[in-house]
Amino acid sequence: MSIRHGLLALLERGPRYGSQLRTEFESRTGSTWPLNVGQVYTTLARLERDGLVAPDGEDAAGHTLYAITDTGRTELRQWYERPVDRANPPRDELSIKLAMAVGAPGVDIRAVIQSQRHATIKAMQDYTRLKATALAAVESGQSRERDDVAWLLVLEQLIFQTEAEARWLDHCEARLVRLSLPADRRAGEPEPPQAATAAETPAPTTTARPRPARTRRG
Repeated sequence: MSIRHGLLALLERGPRYGSQLRTEFESRTGSTWPLNVGQVYTTLARLERDGLVAPDGEDAAGHTLYAITDTGRTELRQWYERPVDRANPPRDELSIKLAMAVGAPGVDIRAVIQSQRHATIKAMQDYTRLKATALAAVESGQSRERDDVAWLLVLEQLIFQTEAEARWLDHCEARLVRLSLPADRRAGEPEPPQAATAAETPAPTTTARPRPARTRRG
């Protein structure tokens, strides 16, 4: 998550101070990416250095307010329009763990996969329950509807992400089983169906309804 651009997006709605920005950021994202005040003010200092925000007086309680500049608005518009760069993907702890577990002495990699699968499925179930709550809040038309919609989108991304992770773990286990076969058997056997499905078939988002059988007329 780009904290820099996230703060600019909040400041586009009007001047804010540091603690207020932290609260609104966490509300919008459901505290999925918690911030501390120090991180917010450090980011604000860099934004001010780059001419993207500027101090804008104080509120009644003496908090220093920050406002987005025209340069900051241009930067924010470009961020919205620019696709997220996938050329340098972020480090993923699970991928690194499995990569290091392959061939590590005394490590049962299949046990590592099973343990992670259990945790992943539990997380998916937790996200699904939170989604139901967020969806109910949106449909009820509560006053914080914008934040609820934003949180709903974040939750759905997390659900899709955990579904993909579970399928990838299934693929890893199938791949390890295949690679553990003797070389002469492995050469003549097709790819395990589970691995092929996990690697190549997108997860369905809805359950297809069976079509009724067509009756041939005489």
